[in-house]
Amino acid sequence: MYYYIKGELMVSGLNMAVVDAGGVGYKMTISENTFRQLPRPGDKHPTVTLYTYLSVREDGVELFGFGNERELSSFKMLISVSGVGPKAAMAILSLLTPEKFALAVCTEDRKTISKANGVGPKTAARIILELHDKLMKDKSIDNDLSAAVLDHSAEEAGAPARGKLSEATDALLVLGYTRSEAQVVLKSIDVQALSVEDIIKEALKKLMKN
Repeated sequence: MYYYIKGELMVSGLNMAVVDAGGVGYKMTISENTFRQLPRPGDKHPTVTLYTYLSVREDGVELFGFGNERELSSFKMLISVSGVGPKAAMAILSLLTPEKFALAVCTEDRKTISKANGVGPKTAARIILELHDKLMKDKSIDNDLSAAVLDHSAEEAGAPARGKLSEATDALLVLGYTRSEAQVVLKSIDVQALSVEDIIKEALKKLMKN
């Protein structure tokens, strides 16, 4: 019904925002990640744009708001999983950014996903089972994590040969981690015994558990 709502941010909290658009105050449930992206309402209410999903259920109607289209896409994927409702989906997206959620699914990291409030190991396993292939193959998902690593490797194909450690560090930077985070986690990995691809996979698993 609504793709996005743009207007003045009147009220915001960890899980709720009210946006005045055309004189109508739209109350939306939001994730903690979206909340952290919002400006703080002051004397002059800032203009914001929230992408929306309208949930119509037997127990009521609820409007959800998201700071960007990727989070909205992640939410839609999550609620498509059997047994995962809007509440659990928002709990996961409050714990993890869309990028880190995709990373957890692609690396089959049940432990990280199950840290979300109300999400147990069985639900996390079901999410991975149903979304793993979709996330790995869905080209509409911006900056797909596995594709990002492959794209980075392709870009460097013509460059002078470099050490595995340097290549792995650069790949982690592409995925959004800081150089300091990359250097710390790579020190705990036996890079000599692994290929660059395996080094990256091992590093990602360790980073998601921190």
